[in-house]
Amino acid sequence: MSARELNAAGVRDPALRASYEHCRRLNAAHGRTYYLSTLLLPRRKRPYVHALYGFARYADEIVDDLASSLSGHEKAEWLQSWGSQVLADVAAGHSTHPVTMALVDAVRRWDICTDHIEAFLSSMRMDLTVTEYKTYDDLMGYMYGSAAVIGLEMMPILGHPGVPAEVVEPYAIDLGIAFQMSNFIRDIGEDLRRGRVYLPQEDLESFGVDREHLQRGVVDGPIRRLLAFEIARTREVYRSAAPGIRLLDPTSQDCIRTAFALYAGILDEVERADYRVLDGRVSVGPARRAAVAGPALVRAVRVRH
Repeated sequence: MSARELNAAGVRDPALRASYEHCRRLNAAHGRTYYLSTLLLPRRKRPYVHALYGFARYADEIVDDLASSLSGHEKAEWLQSWGSQVLADVAAGHSTHPVTMALVDAVRRWDICTDHIEAFLSSMRMDLTVTEYKTYDDLMGYMYGSAAVIGLEMMPILGHPGVPAEVVEPYAIDLGIAFQMSNFIRDIGEDLRRGRVYLPQEDLESFGVDREHLQRGVVDGPIRRLLAFEIARTREVYRSAAPGIRLLDPTSQDCIRTAFALYAGILDEVERADYRVLDGRVSVGPARRAAVAGPALVRAVRVRH
């Protein structure tokens, strides 16, 4: 399937094709919901979405996984060096890196603003030094670079014919933030074991919860009320983002509508698990993913033809 996608996208150079395929594999391995949603796009658009995901995932691996034996300072130096090279490659229009080669090509083909890449790298550097956020506004500063800009980068690829970019951008920002907040709520236990608490400290304090309370791993009344509050607020962000889907190119709407349903479904699963996210990871099951994506695939094919 990937060869057909690359052919449809007009990617001919063997090295560049290999880079896009590497990004696709990163997407398939680490972002099942995201990857499933991309299958609803026309083939000619899919490789570019994989390139954006592959770049983001690779940076995340530098922070969390790729060099686990290095100190935070050493990781920061590595990320700074790699990020600087990425920006230099984008400016030059060429890269030899197995991940960023595809990113550079996608950025240039779709005229994606490099400020978004800089903002993303800035938030990745924050993950090496910042372990908590005092207020929701503080967290929003981080999420602009880690999540909102992903939505902004996607806009040219998804398309919004006849609608000015400045009209679509707020919806793209909200959707990126809603997706990441869903992940933060789901992954609170996993992030805690990495030394980070993304939920705002002011929220924890409002419900009588602190880091030590979370580290006990027992989901009690205060923690349930905290998570119920965060879920309700995140659902408001989803509601704010929803009208933007109909502004997209018709061939892209089922992709985003499916991602919307599946990421929002994470919140449903957290509730269904009675908020037990400190010692395990809930997920949207295969049956639910198929139930959402199946009809969407039929609609997407119909729209293309």
